[in-house]
Amino acid sequence: MKSHVIFPRVLALFSVVILAGSCGAAAAQLESDLSQLFIKTEAMIEMRDGVRLNTEIYTPVNHADPLPFLITRTPYGLSHDEKGFHSSLSSTYKELADEGFIFVFQDIRGRYKSEGQFTMLRFPRAPSDPKAIDEGTDTYDTIEWLLKNVPQNNGRVGILGISYGGWLTMMATLEPHPALKAVSEQASPADMYLGDDFHHNGAFRLSYGFEYAARMETGKTNFSFDFDKYDTFGWYLDLGPLANANGKYLKGTIPTWNDFVAHPNYDEFWQRQAVTPHLKQVTVPNLNVAGWFDQEDFYGPMKIYEMLETKDSNHRNFLVVGPWNHGGWSRGDGRTLGKINFASDTARYFRERVQAPWFAYWLKDKGSLPLRETLAFETGSNQWKDFDQWPPRGSALRKLYFHPQGRLSFDPPAESGERAFDCYESDPAHPVPYRRRPVEPTYPGPGWPVWLTEDQRFVDERPDVLSWESEPLKEDLTIAGDVVAKLFATTTGSDCDWIVKLIDVYPEAYPSDPAMGGYQLMIANEVFRARFRKSFEKPEAVVPNRVTFYAIDIHSNDHCFLKGHRLMVQVQSTWFPLIDRNPQKYVPNIFRAAEPDFQKATQRIYRSRQFPSHLELPVMTQAP
Repeated sequence: MKSHVIFPRVLALFSVVILAGSCGAAAAQLESDLSQLFIKTEAMIEMRDGVRLNTEIYTPVNHADPLPFLITRTPYGLSHDEKGFHSSLSSTYKELADEGFIFVFQDIRGRYKSEGQFTMLRFPRAPSDPKAIDEGTDTYDTIEWLLKNVPQNNGRVGILGISYGGWLTMMATLEPHPALKAVSEQASPADMYLGDDFHHNGAFRLSYGFEYAARMETGKTNFSFDFDKYDTFGWYLDLGPLANANGKYLKGTIPTWNDFVAHPNYDEFWQRQAVTPHLKQVTVPNLNVAGWFDQEDFYGPMKIYEMLETKDSNHRNFLVVGPWNHGGWSRGDGRTLGKINFASDTARYFRERVQAPWFAYWLKDKGSLPLRETLAFETGSNQWKDFDQWPPRGSALRKLYFHPQGRLSFDPPAESGERAFDCYESDPAHPVPYRRRPVEPTYPGPGWPVWLTEDQRFVDERPDVLSWESEPLKEDLTIAGDVVAKLFATTTGSDCDWIVKLIDVYPEAYPSDPAMGGYQLMIANEVFRARFRKSFEKPEAVVPNRVTFYAIDIHSNDHCFLKGHRLMVQVQSTWFPLIDRNPQKYVPNIFRAAEPDFQKATQRIYRSRQFPSHLELPVMTQAP
């Protein structure tokens, strides 16, 4: 089947009910006055173990027919306008509010006004234990209470949430309440060791892991760690070995940090916390949502979709991927991200044309499905494409090889021998920053949400970053699917990290936006910790100076490299403080490494006929 190309247009917003005879100014005021649109009810809903959860219920005024519930559960607190009404109803959920639902917002146990003890990503319970609780049972008990106590409901429930809220959504589907008829998992983590917030391929995400753990577990409300330097790059470098985090600051009081220290490998703790082993079937129709530039959880929704797809005999598993950062589809118009312009209001398009119709279809028997299977925004060409599967049909793997003098080509290398390599020295004492300094704290930003779109020229000429670049393209080249880096490399140390980036290099002359001339836009990237090349459960030291093969998944993509642009690949061994510093000497637990363990290492990337380092690209050759 062929794909459908969809060019979004700005749609007129649905109007809200206004008083007869009111003028335009009064109508605008009423539209933003949630107290005139909803009846708010507050409740402490009791769970099966007696713990009560703070819950707010918003029922539309003057609705004639029974309505379904739309639930969002969160650890981040409930935000309100000046009249005490949940502010997302006029922003994030505006299009859903126009469609008409009974909205429910709830603090999960142990957070803000809810009772009980908070546990980060609480393990799913064993179904054989009827007295055990988890986030799924809390959702089940909430639904049961709502059906019995909120009038004028139609007996159907939907759930959606972003990030932690997306994970809570997935927990609700493991043992779903019979009334749960549709969910939208949005940017949920799937595995906190292999690819989401806290680790990528075993490499620890230092700045995010440290700041998020402190934010969530210092008290019942969000907490911001008090850095004594504006540039946290310098603060984390001064911190020294990770063991100093507890020694100097956290003092053993943050449970999640203690878990990091106690579980440096992919043991039962991380495996049990992962979502994917629990996905035995598609229990509820699910709209998975991801952003190509999600700085926190891109791996998660893509992996959840992939796992559920193998069990989706009834066509209930769907995917939308747009040009967004973390949660970017839920706010604003989505026309730009950082300096990148996508030429249409991508976020508004999703909320109006996809998300609202999706829930209306499943919960109100209204309209038709807004997508076949996968709706993906193709960056570069800036157009939506509707596929019947992901990855789409019609691609062929092509190998993009490294060559001498920093050249990149689809031609295989002709050179052979021991000297066919490029090298650099990696020094943990002088790591490569992951974004331009100063690196302000993760929250509230502003650099963190947009760093994946940052111009990579700021590191292109560093001696500890290797770059290979193609000739200008003579025609458009589109990739759609998974990109894999295959490196043949050596290190003089006994452990190291490899960071690989695929980059779209804009032409120097760029008339439509001269300031973008020569821009280096990172399209795909990933880090891999060498000790885990054979197993994430049982790490092994690297043999110094021995050529070793690494296959590094740098994830799925849908991007068109336009005619006249160049492809670039960069390889480096530090990415700080996004990723903790690898000592480059094998130690059993990097969280317990000492200062003398950190050492310089010489890294070699081979590009010979015997050891042809390259990227595998899923190049579209025909319409799917």
